[in-house]
Amino acid sequence: MKTVHQYSYDILRKNNIKTIFGNPGSNELPFLKNFPDDFQYILALHEGAAVSMADGYAAASGTVAFVNLHSAAGTGNAMGALSNACTSHTAMVITSGQQTRLMLGVEALLTNVNAVQLPQPLVKWSHEPACAAEVPHAMSRAIHIAKSEPAGPVYLSVPYNDWDVEVSTENDHLLQRAVDSGNCLSIEHLSVILGHIHAANNIALVLGPDVERLHAVHDAVYLAEKLNVPVWGAPSPSRCPFPNRHPYFQGFLPASIAGISQILADFDLILVFGAPVFRYHQYEPGCYIAEKCKLISLSCDIQEAARAPMGLSYVCDIKDALRRINNALSLRLNKVNTLKPLQAAEASVDGYIKPERLFDLIDALAPENVIYTNEATATNSIFWQRIGLKGQGSYYFAAAGGLGYAMPAAVGIQLAKPKCRVVAIIGDGSANYNITALWTAAQYKLAVVFIILKNGSYAALKWFAEVLKASHVPGMDIPGIDFVQLARGYGVQGIRANNDEDFINAYKHALSSHTPTLIEVTTVPPHIPNPKP
Repeated sequence: MKTVHQYSYDILRKNNIKTIFGNPGSNELPFLKNFPDDFQYILALHEGAAVSMADGYAAASGTVAFVNLHSAAGTGNAMGALSNACTSHTAMVITSGQQTRLMLGVEALLTNVNAVQLPQPLVKWSHEPACAAEVPHAMSRAIHIAKSEPAGPVYLSVPYNDWDVEVSTENDHLLQRAVDSGNCLSIEHLSVILGHIHAANNIALVLGPDVERLHAVHDAVYLAEKLNVPVWGAPSPSRCPFPNRHPYFQGFLPASIAGISQILADFDLILVFGAPVFRYHQYEPGCYIAEKCKLISLSCDIQEAARAPMGLSYVCDIKDALRRINNALSLRLNKVNTLKPLQAAEASVDGYIKPERLFDLIDALAPENVIYTNEATATNSIFWQRIGLKGQGSYYFAAAGGLGYAMPAAVGIQLAKPKCRVVAIIGDGSANYNITALWTAAQYKLAVVFIILKNGSYAALKWFAEVLKASHVPGMDIPGIDFVQLARGYGVQGIRANNDEDFINAYKHALSSHTPTLIEVTTVPPHIPNPKP
């Protein structure tokens, strides 16, 4: 008979999961013992970094990520990263080591007292098996729930004395299982949507991160070109659902009620694919949409669809729906107003590089296969204006706004896409949340380029303090951090740049390197009319 340990690894193999991210504690050692040669373990120095690495890996690879955390404390450390994974619909199984069943009743040290409740509501399913014999079934169930739409993280707490228990061969059935959660638009619903499209005179297309996550960017481009309509990205983008240099692309909607309704006021039909309607941030009240405007949204998530305050919502397979709508439409002869191209930013002077100039240089030198992670939040709008993105698989941002995502996510993405070049653009405030990701990049020889925008402040918060009329707020400045020395301490080459020539040389060197590089760029806080697109 096989043990729980053996069946669990067999179930992971069957589901093409052979990479485990984690930071182990004593409760996890029985699961990790005799670690199979066909698996790889990616060690992070903090649980939040482990989850963000797994988040990036799952997003880039399109597979279920697997994370192993340490009891309640390790889970607690990972909660910020877990909020991003939940919001981004990342397929992820998180296992947590529980104290031995023999001492759960006395709540011995390292007991996760209420393991099932701890990660909620940030997981789709949370469970602790009632006995060791249930663990293989729970492992299989967790994987299928995680990857079913809407995909998302799940949590499984396993007492450490369960792994060596022999269990029934009936568990062999788990190695043959498959679950299909596809949900296609009905013919009737498709007909309703097409009727609204044919009746509309002025259509706006709004695309969200699930268009990219479900590999439907090409289909979205085809729809925009077939309808000949302008395209906006949904507010606060965590992915790039449409090539931002496409002539139909108008930018991203602001994250406010009034801001969105003003931009879309002249349209009689708004089509939204793969986004909440809408994810607001700053409070600017107004009408949700113009009085004579109709809104139709297609989402993979019933929760997102149900909480929308207006419009018709359909929960379905977004990629399939886009293709069926495309197949049923004829070319519309409309004229789309295109945005004027930006002028190149001026060369740097006075010992610093303005964000506009820095992004121009990054874009001009970037290789064809570049992938960006971004956590320089004060410069988000400048990033989208200055950096050309192809859409599918080119951009990742913390979906819930939880800082500490971009550096470890870049590590996970580079693991998943070894033939691409991953460039992480990080603010000097954000960088400190998961700076230990540098160590993992160095240990596994992952050639990520980390670019730190050093302005000595929480610039985005300063802008928001003005919005909220919150004056004399403490803790807005963070001087005196030497990221070059920090990088070197973790085994990563660190280079400092405060003018164009220094940055160009450093960036070219980093792109040609086979190991990670950190470039600290002296810059200044931007003037931010809108902090997040």
